[in-house]
Amino acid sequence: MRAGERKLRGLPVSQDFPAYLSYNFPMNPKEKVPTVPASPGVYVMKGAKERILYVGKAKNLRNRLRSYFQKSASLDDRKAKMVEEIRDFDYIITKNELEALILEANYIKRTKPPYNIILRDDKNYPYLKLTIEEEWPRLAVVRRIAKDGALYFGPYVPAGAMWEMLDFIRRNFPIRICKYRMNKPFRPCVQYQMGRCLAPCAEDKRTEEHRKAYQETVEEVRAFIRGEKKELLHNLQKRMEKLSGELLFEEAAKIRDRLTALNRAWESQRIIAPGLGDLDVMGLYRNKQEASIFLFFIRNGSVLGQKDFFLKKLGEMDDRELITNVVEQFYSKEMLLPPKIILPVNAQLSTERKWLTEKRGKDLQLRYARGDLEKKALKMANENAFYAFNRHKETRIDETAVKIKELLQLSAVPARIGVVDISNISGSESVGSLILYENGKFEKDDYRLFRIKTVQGTDDFAMISEVVGRYLKNAASDDHKLPQLLLIDGGRGQLGHAVEAMKPFGLPIEVAAIAKAKHDRSKTRHAYIHKEMDRIYLPGKRMPVYLEPALATTHMLQKIRDEAHRFAITYHRKLRSKKALTSPLENVPGIGKTRRLILLKHFGSLDAIRRASIDDIASVKGMNRKVAEDLKKNLMETLRHKEAKAQSND
Repeated sequence: MRAGERKLRGLPVSQDFPAYLSYNFPMNPKEKVPTVPASPGVYVMKGAKERILYVGKAKNLRNRLRSYFQKSASLDDRKAKMVEEIRDFDYIITKNELEALILEANYIKRTKPPYNIILRDDKNYPYLKLTIEEEWPRLAVVRRIAKDGALYFGPYVPAGAMWEMLDFIRRNFPIRICKYRMNKPFRPCVQYQMGRCLAPCAEDKRTEEHRKAYQETVEEVRAFIRGEKKELLHNLQKRMEKLSGELLFEEAAKIRDRLTALNRAWESQRIIAPGLGDLDVMGLYRNKQEASIFLFFIRNGSVLGQKDFFLKKLGEMDDRELITNVVEQFYSKEMLLPPKIILPVNAQLSTERKWLTEKRGKDLQLRYARGDLEKKALKMANENAFYAFNRHKETRIDETAVKIKELLQLSAVPARIGVVDISNISGSESVGSLILYENGKFEKDDYRLFRIKTVQGTDDFAMISEVVGRYLKNAASDDHKLPQLLLIDGGRGQLGHAVEAMKPFGLPIEVAAIAKAKHDRSKTRHAYIHKEMDRIYLPGKRMPVYLEPALATTHMLQKIRDEAHRFAITYHRKLRSKKALTSPLENVPGIGKTRRLILLKHFGSLDAIRRASIDDIASVKGMNRKVAEDLKKNLMETLRHKEAKAQSND
């Protein structure tokens, strides 16, 4: 069938498959089957009004289509229901099974038929691109892979780890990040002044010595991204010793600092086993007609990213067919393929393997796990598929809470969130509050108030530590009431003190800090970028997560933060009001209600009592000299404290 005919029929138009044949007779689908050739190809099942129900491929089209309409056909409930809806079918003849596979995957992606397995994943994943084909290579983030001689690293799913890595590289490896053409020299930008670029754009920075230093930096970046620790650390150590021997101590110190930063960065990497190399591992958990697919992207033995899919209405589809469909759909997108893909079923997918090998341009293994390391990785992927399945089945969890889990990269959906806030004015009547938000509502019976006891002055950090420690000490014995996520109203400093306060308890509570928006102006070459967004700080993460104003996750986090603030400030105002109504006479030992009334009646006011001498006070009926001395001393101390506080506020 020609391209124009395929377009009229709604079939995919492709220049890669010029020799297609298709027949569409106005007859009953069952009667139409004998006219179909016994050739490889793709078939399209159609329902009423030409609605596409299902797209499949076959080595022998006639036999495959006949299997749907025979009375003796053993179809599962899902396919039997589909056959009842079929009113017609089309087919496309291809040269071989491989062409049929590619055409089928593209057509499913375009039309999304209801009886095919559909992976809800239309995005191209981000990659880091190192342009080694350029004279002065640079590092960039891309979502398209081209055969341009550059090195690509990825995929990074989710992208948070990639942005953290990129930020680390920019701070520790002086490689250029600009997109400018380097054919002509020009004036270096602020990145050079900050020590974050070797400025190959400058004419005096293009000598052979500078070129060698720049290429060394590029190689270090490549080794860091690849996780080649031993080689990179060895080379940096040698350079540091060489610079030190040449008495270039300042340059040697920079290398030393880079070594320290690298060791810290690698401590947080999720390493499975260096011997695994590069591979994708697909885990599977299934319960009747639903299943969870979990993918690990492992590069050089470390987990680079992960992705999961939840599939429903599978009927009695066997695991082999399920995994085959997932492989064909997931890897049909443009992506960098590893040399091995480990499957959760022991199946020989020879056509799919050939397709992926051609796509990669090198040999690719598509098979079940072999050896202890691969089996360990597969077991971990299957376990994560099980946990992912249960997360999807938690119907009580608010959808926004699920998005918060993804936004903050938490280990579990935070159905129960606690928020800690501090309220004080110049350290006076300092209080803390903790509120709890669970499954879409505030649990006011679980609210807690804390009057600060151990902190003097305006040390918010120490106050956070006291409140968190006191709360956990009381709540640790009641696990079912503990929050899954503890939010601290504040920034990085408050978060750090909260983390320290939590350590002695060893409880499975994740923690973050939410800070209000501030004006953040960062200069670019052509414009100023303004960011006025609330942000979340996470333990061990240098960069905050900015909260987009229009998102439901932002509204929810702000809502519970504001409730904690309201609760704390209400208590704080109550204490201040109570203190304002309290007479200083009440704090003096020996001065009860009767003596207070007598003194106020005799002198007329508190200021008059303060101005009176000890003898005058002692002479009042019902008083004596000892009580008068205590009263005078207390009033003078109160006055001095008030004056000192007023001066500090000024």
